Amino acid sequence: MAKAEKSLPLAGVRVLELGSLIAGPYASALLAQFGAEVVKIEPPKDGDPLRKWRKLHDGTSLWWYTQSRNKKSVTVDLKCEEGQDIVRRLASQADIVIENFKPGTLEKWGIGWDELSALNPKLVMVRISGYGQDGPYRERPGFAAIAECMGGLRHVTGFPDRPPVRVGVSLGDTLASLYGTIGALVAMHHLKNGDGTGQYIDVALYEAVYAVMESLVPEYGEFGHVRERSGSSLPGISPSNTYLCGDGQYVVIAGNGDGIFKRLMVAIGRDDLASDPELARNDGRVKHNDIIDTAISNWVSTRKLSDVLPILEAASVPCGRVYTVADIAEDPHYRARGMIQRHELPDGAPIDLPGIVPKLSATPGQTRWVGPQLGEHTNEVLAEIGIDENARAALRSRGVI
Repeated sequence: MAKAEKSLPLAGVRVLELGSLIAGPYASALLAQFGAEVVKIEPPKDGDPLRKWRKLHDGTSLWWYTQSRNKKSVTVDLKCEEGQDIVRRLASQADIVIENFKPGTLEKWGIGWDELSALNPKLVMVRISGYGQDGPYRERPGFAAIAECMGGLRHVTGFPDRPPVRVGVSLGDTLASLYGTIGALVAMHHLKNGDGTGQYIDVALYEAVYAVMESLVPEYGEFGHVRERSGSSLPGISPSNTYLCGDGQYVVIAGNGDGIFKRLMVAIGRDDLASDPELARNDGRVKHNDIIDTAISNWVSTRKLSDVLPILEAASVPCGRVYTVADIAEDPHYRARGMIQRHELPDGAPIDLPGIVPKLSATPGQTRWVGPQLGEHTNEVLAEIGIDENARAALRSRGVI
């Protein structure tokens, strides 16, 4: 192992990924970025469907290259007995297994939690599904779009006079991935400091969304309040909104801290509002939010975005333009923080990938290689578990690998 890889915090941790698309694979991607050895199992013929999602380069998705960086691709047919035996052998040497099949699928194939944990009592298994491993909805197919609806997010997203809208990414999937990663690391800590046995982590997509819905449930339980769509403003927090500048560009201003509100009002020439005792705290401002928003809108609407930002920044008021990806690519702060990194595709073409989050001061994550070609590591990984060249050739002839 290279010296740089030894310094990665998860070096030596073995992860077996049995999922596809986003929720399971993104969880293992996070572990791979910090040094875990991730063996990704893919169907022999076409691989993970993500390979064909969105923009393609030479037939392969650019999304694939970023989400599957640092992973090893091994092709195995999970539906056949010989393929299932390969999974058992790999899982017996793994620390973590991550899967996002519909509940019961792995059990049908004889590679569920009971079977794998019997082979490897220290195993940690992350199970991500639409509705969880139990409950009346467990067998329903679940994608992030549906989870965002059931979790309460879609109902509060958008404008009140229009249908609910989605955010521009599969947020339900990535939230579930984050909870799955946290669960895996917590379970690994317990393995080390507890009774020495593994456990499985049950993550439902809708619950991952539901868990970040702030005060939605207690407000309903206490007051019967059903939060509705509020457009670009932040409900119950004042002022925090998106405002149209005189040049047709938008600025987001978050003046909802008590001290920040006073500085904002002074900056826009409304000292009267800054000194109004009724507006000194958020609960008072919420009652008069229309007056405050109108004052901010009137000030912003007569100025260019390039004039608004420096005035508010000088007053220490949180504000910002609405970035496009072109803005991101040109922004010096992104570059200075290493959040856009140049790598090479298999044909030598350059590709920009997002930097790694979070930033660890002593053992930061790395992109060691971009997403692998289909089956690129099959020979290497299967040889490590005792399947020699002749056996691999026989398995390949039968379509098992």
